[in-house]
Amino acid sequence: MSASQSLRAEAAKRILIKDGPYGTGIQGEKLSGEAYCAGLDLLKDQKGNNDLLNLTQPQVVRTICERFADVGAEILATNTFNANRISQADYAAEHLVGDINRASARIMREVADRYTAKDGKPRWIAGALGPTNKTLSLSPDVNDPAYREVDFDTVKDVYREQIDALVEGGVDFILVETVFDTLNAKAAIMATLEAEQALGRELPLMVSMTLTDLSGRNLSGHTVEAFWATVRHAKPVTIGLNCSFGASQLRPHLVALNGLADTLIMAYPNAGLPNDLGEYDEAAAETAAQVSEWFDAGLVNIVGGCCGTTPAHIAAIARAAEGRMSRKVPTAPRQTLLAGLEPMVIAA
Repeated sequence: MSASQSLRAEAAKRILIKDGPYGTGIQGEKLSGEAYCAGLDLLKDQKGNNDLLNLTQPQVVRTICERFADVGAEILATNTFNANRISQADYAAEHLVGDINRASARIMREVADRYTAKDGKPRWIAGALGPTNKTLSLSPDVNDPAYREVDFDTVKDVYREQIDALVEGGVDFILVETVFDTLNAKAAIMATLEAEQALGRELPLMVSMTLTDLSGRNLSGHTVEAFWATVRHAKPVTIGLNCSFGASQLRPHLVALNGLADTLIMAYPNAGLPNDLGEYDEAAAETAAQVSEWFDAGLVNIVGGCCGTTPAHIAAIARAAEGRMSRKVPTAPRQTLLAGLEPMVIAA
């Protein structure tokens, strides 16, 4: 049975649990700049380069992963949100991209296999691709709306390098997450499809959009419905929302997606909104209570946590999900669905 088949089979029985963010856990370790670099000959200060820790402090990454697995996380994402050539350029560490991704995938794979060997419970590894710090849809220069810092082929190649390394490390899925620019996501999707063709086997996709305002659009202007219309051709195993706001603010947008998506829905919200210091105050019980309302409405198949959530939040969500029915995946309507910033249905 393939990874996508086993995931769908388990998701038909129960709500599955994804892990939480590595950034929050790493910040809690309060590592020094020297600990981040750990003797590597790099020109810039590496403090804050969380992805580099896969190489320099693997025990820190492994421990965070184990904490999530201990509280019920079954889908473990790699610590590779910024492990791409564009983002690593900020740290002059582009040459380490392949090593970082392979190392993170191997750490998570080892944890997943070890825990499954102990309890027989299936676990899956999702290779995390962040949006990079560039945008294909918008100009960074207000005086030149046509200007772009990068082009589509460059972003696709950047993602392909990351994907190939994650696959080599042993991931089950490619998770294109925190999508603020739909065109960036399409570059990641194309890179994944090309990698799949080169491998000669399935390389299933997970895609997760992030909303930048309460109207329900991402930064490139797409609604949730238009986003689905834009990426559905890739047949992702999961579609959904992450980051954005707290769980209560995501609910109406999950309702909209629920009626459209003929695949699994995965959502992992922030622990509310950050305070004036950029920290998250929402308690685990409060997050779990809000997510429970998703369960009542039958909106999700997989849940987890994003910014500000901790193993305590994931534990509370996992407890709330026990015995709850997973969302029923609808049959796709037979119609032509196109997307601009809004979806357009061409009636038969």
